[in-house]
Amino acid sequence: MIGRLRSIVLDTRDPGRLARFYAALLGGEVTTEEEDWYVVTDPNGGRLACQLSPEHEPPRFPDPAGSQQLHLDIAVEDIEEADRRVLEIGATRVPDPHPETDFRVYRDPAGHPFCLVFHLSAQ
Repeated sequence: MIGRLRSIVLDTRDPGRLARFYAALLGGEVTTEEEDWYVVTDPNGGRLACQLSPEHEPPRFPDPAGSQQLHLDIAVEDIEEADRRVLEIGATRVPDPHPETDFRVYRDPAGHPFCLVFHLSAQ
């Protein structure tokens, strides 16, 4: 092993808002709040950081000419409840259906795509 993953970092024009969104989504808490850097720590100790990027432009997805750049798969038990809750905290649903029936695609408040994944097997 060369190293271990410390954080996943997302660029955004509003790091505080994005950190609060992911804290609510993951059941974590914002553990670092600086002007240009916020860190969310989930219940298992995983870190997701939100970094100020004044020029950030959301990925053009699902535009075939664009790129997701990065996306998160979030496992959920009850997709209807999870759908309701992510929309309440600021997500928007991507209207194009995912080719797999156990994924729903959304955008976070900064425009990054993420998927809610349900009906998981032992993967």
